[in-house]
Amino acid sequence: MPITIVEIFMKVRFVLTILLLVAEMTLPLSSLQSSQQENTAAPNSATRSPEAIPVMDGGAGPCSLELTVTSDTKPVAAANVRVHIAYGFAGVRKLDLEAYTNNEGKLKFTGLPSRVKRPPLEFRATKGKWAGIAVYDPESECNAKHELTLVRQRDSQN
Repeated sequence: MPITIVEIFMKVRFVLTILLLVAEMTLPLSSLQSSQQENTAAPNSATRSPEAIPVMDGGAGPCSLELTVTSDTKPVAAANVRVHIAYGFAGVRKLDLEAYTNNEGKLKFTGLPSRVKRPPLEFRATKGKWAGIAVYDPESECNAKHELTLVRQRDSQN
């Protein structure tokens, strides 16, 4: 009994389908095993990836400012940083931004307007009884990095 071309085609198709299914089942297992090996090797390595810098987007322009908040040359984690921005024609648009620093004392403000009503902007940082101010003029330095140093505030007597 001779085998027709259609029968040969059907058998080849069946074999290829089986091979494809077997390959699909073994491929995810091998990639899962390799990713597990990478994950177990990562904690043992001495290099740590840097912590992500929190970003506060004002959505008002192209400028940005990256702040590093320090006290006694050490980074200050969870420092509250605020800024009030008046911009646009006659300063009618106002924007109040507030964010906290990460464990490395870093924070980034993006989307700041390139022209403000009364430059420079004052970024005020506080943490407990510590406070500091960084000034930033977006017209002269659109994308900048500044360090903001906190100093201990005196107790006010009323």
